[in-house]
Amino acid sequence: MLASRLLARASVAIAARPAAAAPTSASSAAAPSVAAIRSYSARSLRPSAHREEVSTTYATPIPEPTSWRQIVDNNASTLFFSELFGGMRLTLDYFFRPKATLHYPFEKGPLSPRFRGEHALRRYPSGEERCIACKLCEAICPAMAITIEAEPRADGSRRTTRYDIDLTKCIYCGFCQEACPVDAIVEGPNFEYATETHEELLANKDKLLSNGDKWEPELAANLQSEYLYR
Repeated sequence: MLASRLLARASVAIAARPAAAAPTSASSAAAPSVAAIRSYSARSLRPSAHREEVSTTYATPIPEPTSWRQIVDNNASTLFFSELFGGMRLTLDYFFRPKATLHYPFEKGPLSPRFRGEHALRRYPSGEERCIACKLCEAICPAMAITIEAEPRADGSRRTTRYDIDLTKCIYCGFCQEACPVDAIVEGPNFEYATETHEELLANKDKLLSNGDKWEPELAANLQSEYLYR
């Protein structure tokens, strides 16, 4: 198969070459000779001796020293460790500057009013809980982390008998806070509530109300600062 292909290629190549001079006999104008075909086949199988050499080009080429001054400077920089001492000088410079490091947990940085941390249920100034059991937060929660049960009171108002949030499912999107018509459920400033068990991250109504009682001044201030955008 390979031999037939090489013979075909040789025939086409030799036939396509322009004639240097007019043929002197009928035999020279005929098909290429067997010797010519063998010679072409041998040249085709031999590896090419004129392969292109791959040149390496650096993104930032290192300039070669072109004068004695540059040569002396380069050797002096290597001999006297000028780059090493330059780095130590920069280290000492930053050593005496004011520090930007916070010694957490003894020092903490500022939090945005829009920070979304641990959840809390708020109360009115009279002490009555704000939640009216409309279940909008439960309906809008994309992670289905909120479970609410409610029943009417003797005075006809609706209040929750169960308000649970699975903090392991919550994605802290803030949809529950935005959907609440009475600002009852909010996400507070606390982010330090790592636990050792899963059960400790299942917040019930009593836990959420206690969080609201504890952070009420800060929660009210955050909501007031964002009232133009809600």
